[in-house]
Amino acid sequence: MKFKDIVNRGIVTLTNCEHEPIHIPGSIQPHGFLIGLNSDWKIDFCTENISTYIDVQHTQVLGKDFASTFGLRSQEQILEYINEEKIQDVFPLEINLLGKLFQVSIHKSFDIYVLEAEPKFPDREKLADVYTQTIQFVTQMNNTTSLKDLCALVAQGTREITGYDRVMIYKFDEQYNGEVIAENCREDLEPFLGLHYPHTDIPAQARELYIKNQLRLIVDIDYKPVPIFTIDDHKENKNLDLSLSILRSTSPIHVEYLKNMGVGATLTISLIHKGRLWGLIACHHYSKKNISPEIRLAAKLQGQFITSQIDIRQSNDENVSAQKASLALEKLTGLELPLSDESLEIIVNTQEILNLCNASGVSISIKDKIYKSALTPSDDYIKALIEHINKEIFDKTFVTNKLSDYFQEIAECSDFAGILYHSLDSGSHIIWYRPETISEINWGGDPEKAIVKDKNGLHPRNSFNIWKQIIKNQSNIWKQYEIYAATRYAHALHNHLMMIMLSEEEEKYRTQSEILKETNSELENINWISTHDLQEPLRKIQMITSKMLTELDVIPLESVHNSLVRVSKSAGRMRILLEDILKFTRIKNTRDVLQKVDLNDILKTTKSEMKESIKENNAVIESENLPEVYAVSFLMRQLFSNIIQNSLKYASEERSSVIKITASQEPELIGHLNKIYCHWVNFSDNGIGFEQQYAETIFKVFSRLHNQDQYTGSGVGLALCKKIMQTVGGNIEAVGKLGKGTDIKIYFPCDPEETLL
Repeated sequence: MKFKDIVNRGIVTLTNCEHEPIHIPGSIQPHGFLIGLNSDWKIDFCTENISTYIDVQHTQVLGKDFASTFGLRSQEQILEYINEEKIQDVFPLEINLLGKLFQVSIHKSFDIYVLEAEPKFPDREKLADVYTQTIQFVTQMNNTTSLKDLCALVAQGTREITGYDRVMIYKFDEQYNGEVIAENCREDLEPFLGLHYPHTDIPAQARELYIKNQLRLIVDIDYKPVPIFTIDDHKENKNLDLSLSILRSTSPIHVEYLKNMGVGATLTISLIHKGRLWGLIACHHYSKKNISPEIRLAAKLQGQFITSQIDIRQSNDENVSAQKASLALEKLTGLELPLSDESLEIIVNTQEILNLCNASGVSISIKDKIYKSALTPSDDYIKALIEHINKEIFDKTFVTNKLSDYFQEIAECSDFAGILYHSLDSGSHIIWYRPETISEINWGGDPEKAIVKDKNGLHPRNSFNIWKQIIKNQSNIWKQYEIYAATRYAHALHNHLMMIMLSEEEEKYRTQSEILKETNSELENINWISTHDLQEPLRKIQMITSKMLTELDVIPLESVHNSLVRVSKSAGRMRILLEDILKFTRIKNTRDVLQKVDLNDILKTTKSEMKESIKENNAVIESENLPEVYAVSFLMRQLFSNIIQNSLKYASEERSSVIKITASQEPELIGHLNKIYCHWVNFSDNGIGFEQQYAETIFKVFSRLHNQDQYTGSGVGLALCKKIMQTVGGNIEAVGKLGKGTDIKIYFPCDPEETLL
């Protein structure tokens, strides 16, 4: 019968370094021996060193029945152990093989049962001692609140139980770079706490094995691998998967890595959280060291203490901050906000909008306008950022702490590295910002030289001196509770914007309804004027001319003159009425683009044009500095002219006419309109005034408070003023005091684009 070893001699090559088949090395460590049984209980695999432990050669057992070599009783014990699946991961089988006691670990690799035998530890710790230590640890564990404190306690407890020189808790990030977050070691050793190690130190295939087999032991780093032999039955690729093996030989690159660190023996315990390799408990000894199965079990239990507490402890660590975020969200959603764009100014200037997700700044963009506060980029940068996100990301939510990974060009133009973005639909967005946070990472050696290639092949780095790396172009990571709080508020803000839109639509319809109502009233008045005021002078003209024609031969010349004067007056009144109707129509249909107008210039021009009328009425006009507003110049001249003319017309006969024109550039809220105007001008006279109940009537077209004989005019003047102010998006109001005078106040909008017509 021929035999062959299954040693994988090409285990590390230039082509398979990152995919090194470390699960099939074909060899084991020498502190035990291995045999593989097929389904017929024949020994199909056996390590060369079996003769070191029992009086038999590997060539003598390969191909033989297990019972014929080790006895039927031993086979029955193994069969009973295999059937008790619950204890296999806890305790090894204690068994007598050819007169010697062994502790045997058993697992199945495809259709092969793999038996790994180690001599029974003569000074093995009693289970009672391990139990006592575990109870003490649990008591101490309950006194810790943070994950960091728990890991420090586990490092201490594991070292006390195992006796290794150094115990580290090693945590992976998303890319599987590792950091030593807790450590307990001999006082004379240089600490590794806080050091980072690149993901290449523990490649992907090694991480996979750590998930499958959660405890890994190297007893002596200087060991000589023991080959596994099998019967040469000419089967291709005959091998043995040792993923779950206790004795599995280690990758030569990993062995060299540990030697370069000066390590003599190791114990590694996997920390699995939600199916992912969260971290490791890495135990180092600076000489060879082995520990009993009971101690291994206790150490493995230490790792389970950590993994069972990760969610709870991380929740405790973030609980205080999460409560602050929750409180900020509660305050924000509880704000009583007006249903207008002004509410966005209130929101962005509320501290809670930043506390919500611990941001340094925030911006809300809506209707091509940007509201922002605290530390934020320029408006142009925000617009460019939104454009890039819409073009390249497409998602309604986008979160990153390293903007340069996505938009290198615009990221270089800003100090802001992290954003939390939400689309609010209808072209609106909210973005929270975080500035660049420059940090320093201490690596255990240069991470770029984890694997070195030289003339002798591939080698791990041999220097573990601290190598510092400066990290730029990134902010602090957005935590999950921060993202959650921001998302919830984005939904609330979206609803608020929808309410604003509905309110604006309602106001638009209400305004249109009022305009329609007012237009109908105007049409009625124009119709009345057409049927009454225009026809009355026409009747007079017709009557007078008819009489003159019938009495032309007998009517005296003086009577003809008087009749023609009366005809001229009637025609003149018709002309005034027609001009006013045309003026009113012209204003109503004006759609000129608003421009900046200096009202001081308007007043100066108006006074110049009305100089004779002002002098004739012996009036005085007093004024202060007037603001610049967005309006139409010729309409403003007509407005000022009509208001001043109105004051002159209704001057009191008991006193000299004084018109005072005052102004303010401070914004003013008109309560009944629920609207803010940035500028106003007030015309105050000391004329005859009027009763306040007619404050609305005087602005209606062709409405008059006095008869035609007492005060001439068509009644269009103030109606024209109202139309002018509506055209520029403003408002006009009057306050009358009968016998004392009138105040007419005009208001101009803050937004030059805002018009009512």
